[in-house]
Amino acid sequence: MLELYDGFRSIVLNNTPLIDVRAPAEFAKGAFPNSVNLPIMNDEERHVVGICYKNEGNAKAVELGHRLVSRETKEMRVQAWSDFMDAHPDALLYCFRGGQRSGISQQWLHKHGKEIKRIRGGYKAFRNFLLKELEEFHLHFKPIVLGGRTGSGKTLLIQNMPNAIDLEALANHRGSSFGKKIIPQSSQIDFENALAYELIQKAELGLGHLVFEDEGKRIGNISIPKSFVSATAEAPLVILETPIGERIEITLNEYVIEAQQMYAEAGFADASGAWQQSIQNSMFRIKRRLGNQKYDEVCDIFLKAAQEQRENGSCDRHKEWIEYLLREYYDPMYDYQIQRRSQQVAFRGNRATVQEYIDFISAIIP
Repeated sequence: MLELYDGFRSIVLNNTPLIDVRAPAEFAKGAFPNSVNLPIMNDEERHVVGICYKNEGNAKAVELGHRLVSRETKEMRVQAWSDFMDAHPDALLYCFRGGQRSGISQQWLHKHGKEIKRIRGGYKAFRNFLLKELEEFHLHFKPIVLGGRTGSGKTLLIQNMPNAIDLEALANHRGSSFGKKIIPQSSQIDFENALAYELIQKAELGLGHLVFEDEGKRIGNISIPKSFVSATAEAPLVILETPIGERIEITLNEYVIEAQQMYAEAGFADASGAWQQSIQNSMFRIKRRLGNQKYDEVCDIFLKAAQEQRENGSCDRHKEWIEYLLREYYDPMYDYQIQRRSQQVAFRGNRATVQEYIDFISAIIP
């Protein structure tokens, strides 16, 4: 039985596995969480069929598609779908508009003895549903913005709050000039879809407030949706205050120790050299705002720290360039920004008191 399915919210709440039969190029531009790309046509086949469609119409294009995807090629693709369904019996199927490609895939599976529902309206309909959720998130939640100087531990606090969403994790970026990771950021569409999933799942928990880290309009290459920028612009700002020594340790752990480990696990032949180059590239990106003299000074401190680590394995000297950047670059910049938003600041405190404050207002204000 060839069934359609349009329970979009249920797909999100159940983290339903999805088979995306669009071409790889389409999938790369944006897809949904829990989806796997098992295309009915590869990029080249889709391109050829598309030309045929423009020149000779739909019927000829479909006929060409069947010729291109036949015999062993067809069997391999049907088998891939079937194998995924065996591993994920609740899987659903979709193409761009939920029409011919997913319909044909569904028919082929039916003949193979497999029944799967395809998403009504396909990628386009589900994507529009998620975009609407993003636009209307402020109708369901009261946002709270968690701010604080660089290295304060905002992300660590966010990650332990059930009523928070870690935007930097969704964007796969630490949010600063030094925030680029080894694995490239996802597409803008992937970020928006993942964020919509988070919002829907948080709403199901009955949460009235959501906490977000204080971000600009972009996290690396990802743009924060306008609806978020507008809503958080008026939200209460809670400032996490952390002593400089603790901030240095947090930064050292994240940007040096953990980062170097990631380069090693990624299989770089010279992991320490690759990490060092990434830090130097980041420093160069802030050279203009830092100024030539301070840039030269911090680079010199960094190179000496890197040399010492190579010689004796100690990371301690890295604390010197970290402190230099915090005091000379990040703190003045952040303090200026917070001063301009002073009327938005609702509370300041350490990790414990900030958590207590957020818990308190979340409890008393529905």
